[in-house]
Amino acid sequence: MDSKNLGFLTRQVHAGGSKDALGSAIVPIYQTSTFKFKNADHGAACFSGEEDGYIYTRIANPTIDALERAVANLEKGYRGIATSSGMAAITTAYLTFLGQGKHIVSHNALYGPARGVMESVFSRFGVKYTYVDTTDLESVKKAITPETAMIYTETPANPTIGISDLKKLADIAHGIGVPLVVDNTFCSPYLQRPIELGADIVIHSMTKFINGHADVVAGMIVTSNKEYYDMMKPVMVNMGCNMDPHQAYLVHRGLKTLGIRIDRAQESAVKIAEYLENHPKVEWVKYPGLKSHPQYELAQQQMDGPGTMISFELKGGLDSGKRLMDNVKLILLAVSLGGVESLIQHPASMTHSKISHDKKIEAGITDGLVRLAVGIENVEDIINDINQALEKV
Repeated sequence: MDSKNLGFLTRQVHAGGSKDALGSAIVPIYQTSTFKFKNADHGAACFSGEEDGYIYTRIANPTIDALERAVANLEKGYRGIATSSGMAAITTAYLTFLGQGKHIVSHNALYGPARGVMESVFSRFGVKYTYVDTTDLESVKKAITPETAMIYTETPANPTIGISDLKKLADIAHGIGVPLVVDNTFCSPYLQRPIELGADIVIHSMTKFINGHADVVAGMIVTSNKEYYDMMKPVMVNMGCNMDPHQAYLVHRGLKTLGIRIDRAQESAVKIAEYLENHPKVEWVKYPGLKSHPQYELAQQQMDGPGTMISFELKGGLDSGKRLMDNVKLILLAVSLGGVESLIQHPASMTHSKISHDKKIEAGITDGLVRLAVGIENVEDIINDINQALEKV
């Protein structure tokens, strides 16, 4: 049976399935650093690429390969490249396409370390960058220079939940002959598949939705074609950004429940967003499932659901945000997302506290902005916790 004709939930269970000689129903953990050769000729053939045998886990490993095949299948991409973390995936993309004198156009509201490593590390080696609101296509076009080598976006954006038009961004990128790189962490392939919309490279922090249990740090790159895969895989291998086999096993196990976890949390997120939008202490709510979202129609077109991430602005600014953080009881005060538990954080005092006030405002990160990652708990319990905390704001 052609797996491409199977539904998403079926593929998330079976894609990248076991090829174990003993018939294991799940992919075994090949917890080994190195693999022995049958003889000298076999070793030579593996190193030359004439055979597909395994050499060293930094290069390839059966457990990791299975996860790479599974995620690439779900993203409708060519191949996956598993990495030790989401930042390892992002750094691999930067290292592949950017160098002395090269330029990147990127979203001004994206995962903080993805911007931080560009400004503090890559800039030292002559890489130039321009951050714009990629939901505004004219701003993207104006930011392009003759040295632009990559357009990089994250949609929905972190933490503003802005939604960028991937088809049109792909047209812009391809018009100047550069790749469109999309961080798809907030959606996962269950809700959005950027390659189908024209993107060239998709990045995930699999720490979040794909693993889904807040117990593993991991990343993934999926390329749209062999050319980009052949460019990126050696960079990952040579930089030592590889995943560990046990890490891959845990993420693959979490992947098998991705859709049903998101369905459950998304159902709650819709109700929570509606509750927040009507609360007198909330200035506004950004959630793709609300018609008040500025890119609501676009979300309906390119996403298969509004997701589980909500941002909202508290009246009272910084003090109100911190007070809400200090009074939640059920919801965990933590900076990740995509797990079975609900998490809440206040960017201005936490994840983006080191960014200047002007840059935060430019990126839409206001003092009262709160980011809520909805988990799979009973929705009434989540709302009750938010409500009691808001009473103390």
